[in-house]
Amino acid sequence: MSASPSGSSSQPAGFALGKHMTVEYYDCASAILTHADTVKEVFLKAARDSGATVIGADFHYFQPQGISGFVIIAESHFSVHAWPEFDYAAVDIFTCGEAIDFQAAVNSIRDGLQAGKVIISAVMNRGITANDGMAMDIPLVQDKTYRYALSWQTAFRRAGARGISCNIDLYDVAPETIGKREELEHFTCKLAAALHPEETDQATGTCFATDDNGDFNLHCRCGALQLSGRILPRERIIYLDLFNYGYFEPREAAEFAMEFFRGQNYRMQVALRR
Repeated sequence: MSASPSGSSSQPAGFALGKHMTVEYYDCASAILTHADTVKEVFLKAARDSGATVIGADFHYFQPQGISGFVIIAESHFSVHAWPEFDYAAVDIFTCGEAIDFQAAVNSIRDGLQAGKVIISAVMNRGITANDGMAMDIPLVQDKTYRYALSWQTAFRRAGARGISCNIDLYDVAPETIGKREELEHFTCKLAAALHPEETDQATGTCFATDDNGDFNLHCRCGALQLSGRILPRERIIYLDLFNYGYFEPREAAEFAMEFFRGQNYRMQVALRR
């Protein structure tokens, strides 16, 4: 067998039908992630900046918040799924051919979303071809041992947690919902009833503390649910800290608060308590 020429490989050059990049965008501007039209323009610009040929786009806004969208390009697609409550956007860029400038696309989306941190989490070759057709010996998923749960309830169970905390920040709330003190006093029990319909406990330990600026703190307990909050009427912002001994669904709590106070968007942080 003759030796291969210097610098060459005995293996033939590989060929893939497509290239697929997944990108994580953290610390995005939540005000941008709550407007589907704005996100759409960001991705249309990114596609053009990358050299792609745009064919069409479809972006959907979920209630009370969240965006999913696709930009169809002649070379394949750009997609995004955004979680404004976590200032996060998951982005896929898929292309066939070598005309797309991936780095230009990544940078353009970063600037458009005002992301503080960008991580290219995967770059995959899709549809690897060989002389005998398609080479399928490189699975995209190696096994079914996943490190991360896809629901808080699963994570709660796996961690052996005893309680769960949830910080919820509500923005642009309706002024009239803040001004009704008697409603605020019942908010904790209404939330507790929504999360745990079987519980009928009355609120205990409710107290308000108002400062010179007209802002005030709220502390209350109803059954296993404890709530503390800082309410800023002039700025139309409410900060809520929830703790529950036992499990509750964080997103249900956030969406209940959004509906109750008629906010425009929210952010959320969750912690499991062991």
